[in-house]
Amino acid sequence: MPGRFIITKTPKGFFRFSLQAANYQTVLTSKNYSSLATCRDGVETIKKNAQAPIEDQTLKKGSPTLKYPKYEIYFDSAGKYRYRLLASNGLNVAMAEDGYATKTGCQNGIDAISRAAVDAQIDESALKN
Repeated sequence: MPGRFIITKTPKGFFRFSLQAANYQTVLTSKNYSSLATCRDGVETIKKNAQAPIEDQTLKKGSPTLKYPKYEIYFDSAGKYRYRLLASNGLNVAMAEDGYATKTGCQNGIDAISRAAVDAQIDESALKN
């Protein structure tokens, strides 16, 4: 069973999506979008870029950098591992909401997005309520 993107509307009228894995766990939540069309575009951007390679920025500087799209693993200000997904145009389209204690945990978060987004369906049923 593939994952699914669930599009909802916030109480203030914005649209956002969450990516739910096959086990119903939310693996990604989007920013707020001003319109349904731009929210749908955001979903398509994640789907298009979810299989990007990983660049580990926690390693020594001077290592070659990957072209976009790519995930970047980095340290946050608390010394935890985080990731961000940079689209083919270099824009940051997704990031870890919480830091990870280990690099493996961070990589598992990226893998969850990659697996869930591939054939994910878009669910807009919450908008009909």
